[in-house]
Amino acid sequence: MKGLKKYIIGGSIALGALSSTYTLAGNEDRIGSAGASEMLVNPWARTSAMADAGISSSRGLEAQFVNIAGLAFTDRTQLKFNYTNWLGGAGISLNSAGLAQRISKQDVIAVSIQAFGFGDIDITTVDIPEGGIGTFSPRKNIVNVGYAREFSNSIYAGMNLKIVSESIANLSATGVALDAGVQYITGEQDEAKFGITLRNVGPTMTFRGDGLGTPVFYQTTGGVATLEQRSNSFEMPSQLAIGTSYDFIFSESNKLTAALGFSANSFTNDIYRIGLDYGFGLEKAAFNLRAGYAYESNIFNRELATTGLTGLTAGFSVDALVGDNKSPIGLEYAVRLANPFGTIHTFGLTVSLK
Repeated sequence: MKGLKKYIIGGSIALGALSSTYTLAGNEDRIGSAGASEMLVNPWARTSAMADAGISSSRGLEAQFVNIAGLAFTDRTQLKFNYTNWLGGAGISLNSAGLAQRISKQDVIAVSIQAFGFGDIDITTVDIPEGGIGTFSPRKNIVNVGYAREFSNSIYAGMNLKIVSESIANLSATGVALDAGVQYITGEQDEAKFGITLRNVGPTMTFRGDGLGTPVFYQTTGGVATLEQRSNSFEMPSQLAIGTSYDFIFSESNKLTAALGFSANSFTNDIYRIGLDYGFGLEKAAFNLRAGYAYESNIFNRELATTGLTGLTAGFSVDALVGDNKSPIGLEYAVRLANPFGTIHTFGLTVSLK
């Protein structure tokens, strides 16, 4: 385990050093030039309700997106299912499911998948622009395999491997990327937290398939040939995020968490985040109210904004203890505002087994 510990911490430091030239090198001229932008979409309700500000405070399977280090706080077994109508009325569905499992006193592994659906689109050609000859269904999928470890009472770290696949008609692309993150906790009641994570670092992706072939007709000979066009490669939307949070503990069952975060993006604007999570508990149930805001340059100017999101987020969750083992089952909801697309809703279910 000592060798594994050195590997994870060393990998996190190496990725952090790489980010100083790779992630922070972004500028306005590079905005929108990366691909696989779905890797920047948070599929989970609880952390997205805080505008992804929980870089230091995220816990359980949801931390696989915000900061993989928080996965180490999974009690035993956790299952999650979430649905999002991404970009409101755009007609894009996002289904997410995952499993986190503690395998030892200090180690946790997790597997999750996010699947984007865009519905059926009519096939058209130059000769038949009105369609009616069939449909195709674009797809974007992300498979995550994560590992996190508790190295001490204060230090938690992890790494997450992503496999990304995109397909549209007779073209497809596949890529891999890596996340690494660390969380540090201090204070008499573990109320102060710090976190850093580097996300979506990987090689470029390229589309391939029969869709790149164009028929060429030779009028002189009557022959037909296929011209194979080249597809340019595109980079991953790498991101370095740092954050801190503080728990205002009013009583044993009454707490407010305030979180701040900053995301430095290679191919989009940098984002400043703030999030609040107020929780109170009863004998067999716990309730949490959340809100947040994510600010980036020109977000208030729709003509110059580079994102469809307007920054404001909110949500809630209800967790109840059921069964003889008092296993928690939670319902969660988050809302994000987008302009001009409408309101983004995320609904979810979390089941924790003991």
